[in-house]
Amino acid sequence: MKLADIYRLAVEKGIESDVRGREEIERLLSQARKDYEKLEEKDREFFDQDSLWNPFADTRVLHGTGEEEVKTVMCGVDIETPEILLADRLRERGEKIDLVIAHHPEGRAQAALHRVMDLQADLLYRAGVPINVAEGILAARIAEVERLLAPINHQRAVDAARLLDIPFMCVHTAGDNLVNRFLQEYFDSTQPRTVGDVVEALQSIPEYREASKLGAGPRVFAGDKKKRAGRVLVDMTGGTSGAEEAYAKMAAAGIGTVVCMHMQEKHRKNAKDNHVNVVVAGHMASDSLGLNLFLDEIEKAGVRIIPASGLIRVRRSEN
Repeated sequence: MKLADIYRLAVEKGIESDVRGREEIERLLSQARKDYEKLEEKDREFFDQDSLWNPFADTRVLHGTGEEEVKTVMCGVDIETPEILLADRLRERGEKIDLVIAHHPEGRAQAALHRVMDLQADLLYRAGVPINVAEGILAARIAEVERLLAPINHQRAVDAARLLDIPFMCVHTAGDNLVNRFLQEYFDSTQPRTVGDVVEALQSIPEYREASKLGAGPRVFAGDKKKRAGRVLVDMTGGTSGAEEAYAKMAAAGIGTVVCMHMQEKHRKNAKDNHVNVVVAGHMASDSLGLNLFLDEIEKAGVRIIPASGLIRVRRSEN
C-alpha cells in the first residue's frame, strides 16, 4: 500500500464508525469547502486543505509525500522523538520500516485537537441529551482545550521524523471512533446487569484482559460493582475529556453507567454526585483496540505491523 492509501483508509474507517453518521459528516465537509471558497487568496495558504475531505483534524500524514510504498509499519499509542529514534535504530539493525503510525496526534494534528471535540455533542445527543444543551456545555471546554494546546511544542516528533526522513502519520479520532462503536455495540448486545458485569465483559476482550495482567485493566471509578449498571454509554471519542457538567445531563437522560478510557478527578466527582457509575476501561488497552481494528485492514493488504509504545496488538482477521 502507498502511504496515501493508508491515510485515506483510516479516514474512511473513521467515518463509517462515527456517531454523527455519514450524512452529517458530508454536510460538515461541504461547509468546509464553502468556507474555503469564501477565503481571500492571501488567506488560503493557512487553510488545512485536508479538511476538505477529512473530518478528523487530529488524523494526518505528518511527514511524507503520500507516494511512499509501505510494506512494514511500526505503530504505537504515543510516538514522540524517542520512538522515532527507535524506528531509526531498528532500521540500522535491518528492519525495513517504511512508516511510523502514532495514535495520539503530533504536529498540526495535535495543534488542531480541539477541532474534533464537537463530535462529543453528538455522542451526548445519541444518549438522550438535547443537542442545544450538549453543544452549550461543550463550548467552554473546547475553548479551554484550544488554549491549553497553544503553547505545546507540536512539531518536536515531526521534526525528528523529517530529519531522519521517516514517513510519519497519526490516527486519532478515526481510531477512537472504531473502539467507541465496537464497545457500544458490544454492551448493547450483552446488556450487563451490574457494574461488576461491565468490568467482567471488558476483561473478556483480549486487549483489556492483557492490560489487566499488566495492572492497567478496567476498574470502577464511581459507583460499586454490585450496583445495577442501567443503560451503558461508551464515551471514548471526540479528542479528549469533555465538559464535567455532562454527567448531570447524562443522568437526566437515563444513562446509568459510563465506560471511558480515562477520567480526571473533577469529572469523577461530578459523575459520583449525579449517581452515574463510571468504569474506566484503561487508556492503552482502549487505544490499542481502536488501532487494532484499523491495523487489521492494512494487514489484509500485506502490510507487516511492528507493535511498539503501548500497543497491545490483537488480530481479529486472517490475512
